[in-house]
Amino acid sequence: MTNSRRAITFSLLILCATLSLAGTDLILPAVPQLPEIFGTDRATAQLVLAAYVGGGGLGLLLYGRLADHFSRKALLLSSLGAFAAASLACAFSPDITALIALRFIQGVASAAAPVFGPGLIRQLFTDKAAVRAIGFLGSVESLVPALAPIFGVLLLTHFGWQSSFELLGVLTLLAAGLILVLGLPQEEKTSGVRGSYGQLLTDRIFMRYALSQALTLGGLLTFVFGAPTVIVASMGGSLNDFIVMQVINISGFIIVANLTARIAERFGAESVILTGTVMAALSALALLAYGLTGGTNTLMLPLLFTPMAIGLGLRGPIGFYRGILASGANNARGSALIVFFIFMVTTLGTVIAAPIIAAGLAALAFVATAIHLLSVVLLLLLPAMPEPTREAAGASML
Repeated sequence: MTNSRRAITFSLLILCATLSLAGTDLILPAVPQLPEIFGTDRATAQLVLAAYVGGGGLGLLLYGRLADHFSRKALLLSSLGAFAAASLACAFSPDITALIALRFIQGVASAAAPVFGPGLIRQLFTDKAAVRAIGFLGSVESLVPALAPIFGVLLLTHFGWQSSFELLGVLTLLAAGLILVLGLPQEEKTSGVRGSYGQLLTDRIFMRYALSQALTLGGLLTFVFGAPTVIVASMGGSLNDFIVMQVINISGFIIVANLTARIAERFGAESVILTGTVMAALSALALLAYGLTGGTNTLMLPLLFTPMAIGLGLRGPIGFYRGILASGANNARGSALIVFFIFMVTTLGTVIAAPIIAAGLAALAFVATAIHLLSVVLLLLLPAMPEPTREAAGASML
């Protein structure tokens, strides 16, 4: 595959991953208007978001299983077709029940890109370039929650609530058409059965990377999801303080995530993974200490929280990639499980924090700290993949 063809294929994978995330963030601004539009209550309107997330969780496991029986190209194209159809159908929903059902279907279809993307990246690039690619992909994905709602507001204001769904449908059809024409890397030939979820769940090396990745990212997201409430209700701040915190921590993540391949080449992948994980845990501990002392200065949050984002940027791309390597030919299920674990940790962390979040920063930081410390413990207890020798590492870059 030529470099230009490789770049185009990678760009299409980025587009697919972005559309999957935008299925929540682009639609978010329209949700407050749905009770008035469909004559329902706010609690029912929130199910429009929950149905998408629930469908995504099911889709992750489903596509990992289907990869044994169908080609990645067929599964990715069919998922994009289903996502586009469900998106366009959402725009013509006659009632809130139909919209919720269609959102569930849309969520299931959105999961193919996270499942197949990392394995395809592994085929497109050498080891070092693949880590850089995953870092760049993570950088783009980190911008979606920040930028997609802004576009959602513009679409809602000028074209109505249906326009976000219509845009998703059109862009997805475009991505599907380009993949159909350009194709994907030829699938790796494997002998015998690729494996099962059970094999991965009992593989201590794979679980080391999968769970530590999920706990580090899930701990960060748990804090982010609770931060607006803490800032406004307990620290006397405003949503502008939250936005400032997010801009700074996302910037830190993006910069480090795109340097981690070079850092890992110099210091070793395992050292980088452990350093990033410990850095995130120390950031959570610093937030906990500040909360316990009664601190309410919102300007301290970016200072204390950004090391957590930098730690994730440092360990995230190489940690995810080594998880894919550890899953071997079973990488579709491996990708699915890693992302599924991220969903579960974030959900559980948010649920645990919800009843105590009124207590302020210390309560939220306590939950995040427990999650991050567990990530460090797992890295220390579970076995790591052997580091490649210098000769092997050099050969893999050729």
